[in-house]
Amino acid sequence: MEETFRTREGNPLADAPIGRLLLRFAVPSVLSMLIDALYNLADQIFIARGVGYLGIAATTVTFPFITILLAAATLLGIGGCVYTSISMGAGKNEEAEKTLGTVFTLSAVIGVLFTAVCLTFFEPLVLSFGATDASLPYVLDYAPIILIGAPFSMTAIVLSSMARADGSPVLAMGCLLAGVSLNLILDPVYIFILGWGVKGAAIATVTSQILSAVILVIHFLRKGRIRLKRRNLLPSLPICGQITALGLPACMIQAASALLQIELNKALVQYGTQSLSSEEILSAVGIVLRVNSVVVAVCVGIALGMQPIIGFNRGAGLEKRVKETFQKALGAATVISLIGWIGCEVFPSSLLRLFGINAPAYMEFGIRCMRIFLFGMAAAGFQIVTSQYYLASGQAMKAMLLSVLRPLLLMIPLIHILSRFLGLNGILFASPAADLLSSLAAALMLLSDIKNKQKEV
Repeated sequence: MEETFRTREGNPLADAPIGRLLLRFAVPSVLSMLIDALYNLADQIFIARGVGYLGIAATTVTFPFITILLAAATLLGIGGCVYTSISMGAGKNEEAEKTLGTVFTLSAVIGVLFTAVCLTFFEPLVLSFGATDASLPYVLDYAPIILIGAPFSMTAIVLSSMARADGSPVLAMGCLLAGVSLNLILDPVYIFILGWGVKGAAIATVTSQILSAVILVIHFLRKGRIRLKRRNLLPSLPICGQITALGLPACMIQAASALLQIELNKALVQYGTQSLSSEEILSAVGIVLRVNSVVVAVCVGIALGMQPIIGFNRGAGLEKRVKETFQKALGAATVISLIGWIGCEVFPSSLLRLFGINAPAYMEFGIRCMRIFLFGMAAAGFQIVTSQYYLASGQAMKAMLLSVLRPLLLMIPLIHILSRFLGLNGILFASPAADLLSSLAAALMLLSDIKNKQKEV
């Protein structure tokens, strides 16, 4: 029956060598995520050099808005991607096209509602996210523009995930590259030449998001294996249920990250010192988080490249290929996270100087922050790929548990507990402690599954 299926579909997901297939899907996904992370890093460098630490503090305060939006986009994008992959693996192309129409409409509607709600309650929200009297004017320049671009950002993220399910990972990378390239051209023009500061950085970001969204919409209207059709634009309730079930674990990662960012910001602004203001501490941690995001982006890219392969082969009943895909993705992500960890531990001052940091006290804290806060980076690949494996294979509850364990169930309580005893250092040590405990939990979950499968055999 497997041979009949393969012959009828002629789909490489069913019979191409896993190593080659993972490279084909993971490399564009990794490049897409890496390009986005490096753009964000470059954006922060432009802001740091053109505006200063208050500009970085403003973007750090704005980050929860972006993460909440990303949570909703991830719910639709990952849920839609997994369900589309499973549907196409089972030969249900019409169901896949209905899924595309559903997530497209929902992304646009939710993006508009998100903008409206956030702008209505804007000032109370940013104050709760860690804005201070010194950073608030910069936040007021930056965040509203980012929020206006939310519908385009959400559409681009969702359709990028759908492009991977459609078998077009290169497109997802290409449209992101086009947007990032435009952004990197506009950033220095708006920030330095026109003197628009953080407002210019925000305008450049929104412009690039519009471009990426337009490219993806045109693709699904004209060239996709699955097409965006008018009859499928009305959301299907059964498909919404499937998307929610499959996308909720990935959504929870982002939602938990948003809560973590809010609690982290609030905790950090309480610890201004004689040598560093609370805004400087907040901006230094924001820089460290952006550096960390580069390594995380590569690991997430590997996991995203893995998803359609696992989803398709799980739908087709090819379990050996599911196992091999997971093992190869896990190995690759672990190597990347180890390399990133070594770089942050050995060369922190070089990384920090990219942002124009020269003040001795600021540099001293930045180095200490990077070495302590990112000490658990070595386990990032293992955590990310394991969580996404459970998601892609349809084990939503396990994926959800691993998704929220580190940021929500471990790190937030650890921030509050350790800071009581160690002050600012306690906040820094909360991160590696959460990494260690969450990695241990993921390992125990995998070992339990292996033992259970051996018993079944």
